[in-house]
Amino acid sequence: MGFITTKDGTEIFYKDWGAGQPIVFHHGWPLSADDWDNQMLFFLENGYRVIAHDRRGHGRSTQTATGNEMDTYAADVAELAEALDLKEAVHIGHSTGGGEVAHYVARAEPGRVAKAVLIGAVPPIMVKSDKNPGGLPIEVFDGFRAALVANRAQFYIDVPYGFNRPGAKISQGLIENWWRQGMMGGAKAHYDCIKAFSETDFTEDLKEIDVPVLVMHGDDDQVVPYADSAPLSVKLLKRGTLKTYEGLPHGLCATHPEIVNPDLLAFIKG
Repeated sequence: MGFITTKDGTEIFYKDWGAGQPIVFHHGWPLSADDWDNQMLFFLENGYRVIAHDRRGHGRSTQTATGNEMDTYAADVAELAEALDLKEAVHIGHSTGGGEVAHYVARAEPGRVAKAVLIGAVPPIMVKSDKNPGGLPIEVFDGFRAALVANRAQFYIDVPYGFNRPGAKISQGLIENWWRQGMMGGAKAHYDCIKAFSETDFTEDLKEIDVPVLVMHGDDDQVVPYADSAPLSVKLLKRGTLKTYEGLPHGLCATHPEIVNPDLLAFIKG
């Protein structure tokens, strides 16, 4: 574990375990690298070098007041990849982290990236517009901002990652762990990131990516609705593959790792 310091003086926390082909994990909002604990241990045992960082303003990284948008997020990843000398890496992103992966991979130096995975990811674009009629109205995200300002601690308990459906098998530990991760980060950075994940248009990024990309999404995702994300992303990718999980929620990497991990491993080995 350690930190890199970016060109603007931000300290980015990261974990770096093992040896072999690197796999880099990009977390969702408002979480941290800890959301990947299960995947980090699984792929470490399978002979990979596993790396996960806390996005600026999140987790143990600097609680930045500026740079909380996708261009800077991707630039931070590029600095991390250079500092750790990552080559032929697989970049896996969940939710907002999927947007970060798309934005980074589209701009990555040749030889840095071998494959990418977008899981419950925000691309192509979340917010509703004339171009994206199936998106969520801006009022939804205005509601996120209002809830964050009013009572961030309660809001982070209420975010529907996976246990708010009737009959769901609830893990109180997971709920509290997501809350813990969220409350480690900075309120200003988290507030700004709502705009970053909801209004950034990743269409051109997806068109630009020329490595194989696996797009994984639960069709009961209540944070990033399935119909306006995964199938549209695959259509834009040159080498995209869609994997749909019936009934799985937004937080599927944490709620159902026994399903997700083998599929990730098969794609990386394939």
